[in-house]
Amino acid sequence: MVARKRSVDQGVIRRKLTAVPAAQAMAEGGAARVWPLALARTARDRLGLGLDCGPVRLDRFSLAELLDLPPDRALIAVLEGPRNAMGVLILSPEVLAAVIEMQTLGKVTQQPLIQRRPTRTDAAMVADYLDAVLIAFETALAADADLVWTDGFRYASFLEEARPLALMLEDTAYKVLRCDCDLGGARQGGLVLALPAEGHGRRPERAQAQLAPDPGLRMQFSSDLQAQVLAAEVRVQAVLHRVSLPLSAVLALQPGDLLPLPTAALDRIELAGQDGLKRGLGKLGQHRGMRAIRLLADDQAAMPTPALPQSADPVPAPPARLPLTGTG
Repeated sequence: MVARKRSVDQGVIRRKLTAVPAAQAMAEGGAARVWPLALARTARDRLGLGLDCGPVRLDRFSLAELLDLPPDRALIAVLEGPRNAMGVLILSPEVLAAVIEMQTLGKVTQQPLIQRRPTRTDAAMVADYLDAVLIAFETALAADADLVWTDGFRYASFLEEARPLALMLEDTAYKVLRCDCDLGGARQGGLVLALPAEGHGRRPERAQAQLAPDPGLRMQFSSDLQAQVLAAEVRVQAVLHRVSLPLSAVLALQPGDLLPLPTAALDRIELAGQDGLKRGLGKLGQHRGMRAIRLLADDQAAMPTPALPQSADPVPAPPARLPLTGTG
């Protein structure tokens, strides 16, 4: 008899232990993970309020069970969604007071709450914040399956008590998110979001699989790209010598002034791109009556360069000082 009782007790304990991971897995869904982030970030960005949420509970309730959730003197925000669906966002008196205090006083106080029902003015003051939270919530779930039942809901009106909900809401199943929040370290309160479990919102955005490109199209693209690159115009500058002058000296230059070129050499012309960076070396000469530059390889630039071929006539060496107008 004792052994049988012990086995029964162990079976009960085993069922309780296995139920814990299942509940945790339900609370770790996309909506349950994103909801506290949407609340906290929106409170920080729009109100300057530090809001920290505790564990989020995701449940599936009937309408009768939902009617028992609002605490006394809570603000019940009625939400409208796709296909005339309706849900509720319930703010406890502590959360309502913290949001209003941040908007009016710029901080959350620790003064005792005034025992009163929420008013239309209270609802108007929190409506923008609630819509911003819902927008951030659905945006974060754009690629999540929970977007179907969380998408498209916005603030519509408010209720002072929960009794009218029995007539306003559809008698169906609701997915309910519940969490307790710390507001600025001064108040603690809870929030409840209840939306129809059978959602009619957008479908999540799934990344479409990328098809393997056709080898023929890839080769054609490479050929077209090569043709475009080879047809592009590139300007190369031949630099005889670089001169550094103070800005005052540059501003004082006049036509006819001379600039010293102490290291200029016609057999070592620097080639530079439009960015001014050195791209190679060349040797100045002539070809068919026009000035020409013969490109030098790296090993040729390191040793004395040979004479130009007969088709290229050397240009006489310039004087040590050239007129400014002659340097271009």
